[in-house]
Amino acid sequence: MRIDVVGRQFEITDAIRNYIESKAERLLRYFDGTQLITSTVSKPDHNHIYRVEFVVDVEKHEAFVSHCEGDDLYATVDRAISKSQRQLTDFKEKLKTSKRS
Repeated sequence: MRIDVVGRQFEITDAIRNYIESKAERLLRYFDGTQLITSTVSKPDHNHIYRVEFVVDVEKHEAFVSHCEGDDLYATVDRAISKSQRQLTDFKEKLKTSKRS
């Protein structure tokens, strides 16, 4: 499983990369079929708003995408990760209930 951290109009430091990778590794708990996690951090127009996007590529389904914007980078990453967690748990529950029917 691979985790990519990409910066657009924004330089990714080692501290930010480590923080995002440690948070993204938690997504593996929610669904075992995760193949690739891509995180994109951007700061468009040089304002104080950060835009964070997580794309979680899983087996047998289209990629799950979560976006979040905010003025604190770390809080924005946390909110985007929680959205991805919810998407993965909902998908896993859907798989469980569809197999029982």
